Amino acid sequence: MNWLLPRLAAGVLAMLAGGFLGFIASNVEHTVVWRVLAGGGIGVAIAAMLDTARGYRLINWLRGSQEQQAPRDAGFWGELGYRVERSIRLREQGLAQERLRLEQFLSAIEASPNGVLMLDQNDQIVWCNSVSADHFGLDPQRDRRQRITNLVRSPAFVAYLQQADYPETVNFPNPRGDGTLSVLLRPYGDGMKLVLSQDITDRERNEAMRRDFVANVSHEMRTPLTVLAGFIETMDNLPLTEVERKRVLELMGQQTRRMQTIVSDLLTLAQLEGSPRPAADRWVALAPLLVQVEADARALSGGRHEVSVAAVGSVELAGAQSELLSAINNLVSNAVRYTPAGGRIDVSWCVLEDGSGELVVSDTGVGIAREHIPRLTERFYRVDGSRSRDTGGTGLGLSIVKHVVQRHGAELDIQSEPGKGSRFRLIFPAARLRGAAA
Repeated sequence: MNWLLPRLAAGVLAMLAGGFLGFIASNVEHTVVWRVLAGGGIGVAIAAMLDTARGYRLINWLRGSQEQQAPRDAGFWGELGYRVERSIRLREQGLAQERLRLEQFLSAIEASPNGVLMLDQNDQIVWCNSVSADHFGLDPQRDRRQRITNLVRSPAFVAYLQQADYPETVNFPNPRGDGTLSVLLRPYGDGMKLVLSQDITDRERNEAMRRDFVANVSHEMRTPLTVLAGFIETMDNLPLTEVERKRVLELMGQQTRRMQTIVSDLLTLAQLEGSPRPAADRWVALAPLLVQVEADARALSGGRHEVSVAAVGSVELAGAQSELLSAINNLVSNAVRYTPAGGRIDVSWCVLEDGSGELVVSDTGVGIAREHIPRLTERFYRVDGSRSRDTGGTGLGLSIVKHVVQRHGAELDIQSEPGKGSRFRLIFPAARLRGAAA
């Protein structure tokens, strides 16, 4: 209220000043009072006009964007302009803070690995993050205010959306048809819905692989155990000659070694998956590895194949010696097993133009059909199960090779045709190579 007294004083002073000027201007005695009153009125009118001008300036400022400073007049209008401007600035600050909080909230939702989709009372899209747009095949801007059931036509999703309550998630193929979505719907606000989506393609694939793995391990172990149990029962119940007894013990030993091989390969896979990657500063000479690989291949072949291992000079690879030896041995062992007698197995090394190194294991064996090649590195996957067991394979060798290759930053390339043999290439990056010679 500090503007009130100056405003009253200014009005009184204007009236007195006008009256005094009117008295000075009067010449006739009987007109003195009227002239004093006229002068006072004129003074008040002038004060009112000045006051109106200040108010007009404030109104013009209020009609505008209020970006400029309010008029800084004295008295009532100056105080009013200051108060209005302060209120506007405080409101703008509050709106800016709310806008910032909203942007941070939406950014947090945008960074979520799950899809978030907001629907209004009519199931129209209010907002969605990029993950949800990718899950449902939406455009976050173009599809806003569109009815979700016009864009996502999966019968399972539409039926789930039309339920009265949503106790559990629903799974259905995503609109692209290359995966599976898990969707959970939660109502909020006044009839609005929050749709949370998650891509569970990898989870389902891993779960299927786990089930297959358990089934395959059980099957692989059950076969030799059944054979052992049958031989033990035979030796216990039937009188066997010395020759028959030795034959039974030999077959039991074969099945025991088969189980030991399976367990050993499983432990190797578990170790590869659970241990850190090999250091890039530990160098392994390739030549001694190939010498050992050649000796193992010749022992496994028993002279039935022609085995050729090229000289590699002083080449060294960065990594773990035991893992590299295991990977190369698995490839050469497979080549020996699946190449008929009289065939040829070659192991060669060369340096490519980009500085990377290529280790190739090729054979003239039975070959592999094209449709089987993408799945060869799966655990226990067999092109011909009965033939694999006859040759002593466990179905885990190429899976071990794949893990070793990945841990050394290398690549595995498989080329094969039925009846024309196979060619397995291990391509090591230049950074894990030294002393290389073409």
